[in-house]
Amino acid sequence: MLILAFESTAKAASAALLKDGKLLSQYTQCSGLTHSRTLLPMGEDMLKNAELSLKDVDLLAVAHGPGSFTGVRIGVSMVKGLAWASDKPCVGVSTLEAMAWHGLAAGGLICPVMDARRNQVYNALFRIENGRPVRLTEDRPIALKDLAEELKTMRERVFLVGDGAELSFRALTEQGIDCVLAPENLRMQDAWGVAMAARDKEPGNADTLLPVYLRLSQAERERQERLAREESEK
Repeated sequence: MLILAFESTAKAASAALLKDGKLLSQYTQCSGLTHSRTLLPMGEDMLKNAELSLKDVDLLAVAHGPGSFTGVRIGVSMVKGLAWASDKPCVGVSTLEAMAWHGLAAGGLICPVMDARRNQVYNALFRIENGRPVRLTEDRPIALKDLAEELKTMRERVFLVGDGAELSFRALTEQGIDCVLAPENLRMQDAWGVAMAARDKEPGNADTLLPVYLRLSQAERERQERLAREESEK
């Protein structure tokens, strides 16, 4: 099976081609340009260089969140458009699950963390079993102090991946958690992890592919806070 996967939930954009579990090609760019400008051309160039086209692809995959609200929307919208235009199946996968694949060599307890601001991270816990990450918790926004308390009960070395890994490493080690920081080349999100996570997911179509945000956007939170103040002032 040939999978074309995309990752756009954070600062870097990434596209990958995976054939029967083997990486054919990956393209990552962190140029500061918006993902709406870079993501689709990256996929097109990669297919062209592999002497393939969209008609050869069996499954389209994308990280559908959590992550940057804008980045998630761009990636999901682009893959929905490709799936509609080509009548191809598509699937969205958790950004955190995709990152957990970077812990294969480390083994043990894998802790993907993305900086969610407001003293929180987006997080889920996984354990490497039989050559793949097995989910232990659901994706969630969680305060670092609460994550530290949870990890204390597990009493294991923790392998940290994600754009919140350095922040979490400092906070968790201060709480006595035995942490290992993933090397920089494995730390950030990429489309290879998305493709690996997509392999055993039930494919859907453009209509069923939806973003997953986990919490309200800043604009929506500010609106709710304003409405609550106005209500209390009546």
